Amino acid sequence: MKLLNAFTPVYISMNPYSAQIAQSTILVTGGAGFIGSHIVHRLVADGAKRVVVLDNLSNGFIKNIESLLSLPQVQFIEGDVRNLNICMDAAKGVDLICHQAALGSVPRSLSDPVTTNDVNIGGFLNMILAAKEHAVSRFVYAASSSTYGDSMELPKREDNIGKPLSPYAVTKYVNELYAHVFGLNYGVKHIGLRYFNVFGPGQDPKGAYAAVIPLFIQAVLDNQSPVVNGDGEQTRDFTYIENVVEANMHALFTSNEAALNTVYNIAVGQQTSINELVTAILTQESKDIKPLYRDSRSGDVRNSLADISKAKNLLGYNPKIDFEQGIARTYSWFKANQEFISR
Repeated sequence: MKLLNAFTPVYISMNPYSAQIAQSTILVTGGAGFIGSHIVHRLVADGAKRVVVLDNLSNGFIKNIESLLSLPQVQFIEGDVRNLNICMDAAKGVDLICHQAALGSVPRSLSDPVTTNDVNIGGFLNMILAAKEHAVSRFVYAASSSTYGDSMELPKREDNIGKPLSPYAVTKYVNELYAHVFGLNYGVKHIGLRYFNVFGPGQDPKGAYAAVIPLFIQAVLDNQSPVVNGDGEQTRDFTYIENVVEANMHALFTSNEAALNTVYNIAVGQQTSINELVTAILTQESKDIKPLYRDSRSGDVRNSLADISKAKNLLGYNPKIDFEQGIARTYSWFKANQEFISR
């Protein structure tokens, strides 16, 4: 995948689900956000019959999908998943729902747990209820590795979680519980994808709750020191966006009935410390910049590494881009697209 200045991900796809995609109308909530917009671009590139984007633009940006808005098969609805009527209207005539809308960030949830709850739980309930009422054939949603909480097991396996460490983690776990209940009682077919630290081109480096990789890359491009929380030896399973998009394609279109009504780790299965992340970014241009260290943040998981065997075996998920490749691609995109980022 290469990316152009106007944020148009160019996916050259060999999609085994082409026939299903061509016959499907897919609603992507949060479709102007980082992950959601990549999914929208991929669905359009793969010839989807119609793609409906629902986003309130609180975290998403029109610029992420503006190159698609003139296409007749793309419909944009500016609306909030906290509004049940909007969710019901958006789901009319839809075959599949890809629910990406959420308020991310552990620190944000700690500072404002009420809004995080309203969006992530209330909004989720509205959307899965809309899926039920309109007999949508499949409901795929963004789950989170934060669900593992205080579990010390490595690698993380789907059937062994701990107690949540933040309001955000609580909301994402409740999503999984609601999906289970709607499958059990109403027959809603669902798949949850537990994302592990997704990164890539187009991720916003601005704002109080920006993710670590765009923050670090932008700091280095500005010749500033990346700010590390804690000692930097905490680890993550950083997952390039193209792998996540691929996982969503499998989840939306797989014909394997055994793959439905469960959750999957979506990662690479590669453990990287924050200090190693800093080094990987700095070596993109051999810059002599030292990180600054500050106190650890409340609610953060110490170590994370995913077992992705379940997703491989049941969904056919096979991540193509490892951490090093992903960092190189992401850094190159940020360097070439400073004008786009500043918009």
